[in-house]
Amino acid sequence: MDRGSAGEGDIGALYDRFERPLFGYVLRSVGGDYQYAEDIVQETMLRAWQNSDSLDPERAGPWLFTVARNLVISGHRRRKARAAEVPIVEEELQAVGDDIDRTLQAWQVAEVLRGLSREHREVIVELFYRRRTVSETATLLRIPVGTVKSRSFYAMHALRAALEERGVTSS
Repeated sequence: MDRGSAGEGDIGALYDRFERPLFGYVLRSVGGDYQYAEDIVQETMLRAWQNSDSLDPERAGPWLFTVARNLVISGHRRRKARAAEVPIVEEELQAVGDDIDRTLQAWQVAEVLRGLSREHREVIVELFYRRRTVSETATLLRIPVGTVKSRSFYAMHALRAALEERGVTSS
């Protein structure tokens, strides 16, 4: 097995790392149904194990949350296809999908940010996450204002290209 794929030990590590956040996410997605959320997490981890040859442990988080999201949506569809015990409102399903999409996008943006140079990442974090002005960022990082503008331009260009490549944004 190559170093880029997950082995059985890696699946255990993935379970240890992602079981709680995944369970919390799924529990909210299924309206607090504890047992059903456990089933979804278990099925998600089973699929991770079944795909361990092609699953990269370093990038497994978004994959796991996507699988869980798809399982939740499939479960909603199955319940809707039969006589529902409690009717599912279409807006609720849409809200679940929106939350999942935002979470996955945030993970992908964070992953792309880690791929930027330290200088570019610092400027993006100060300008967009900490909401500092260009002048404040320049003072904080002890670089000229023009350098902040240049780094933010090139960093945003690199971010946009990487996110388009992943299908997160469109051109």
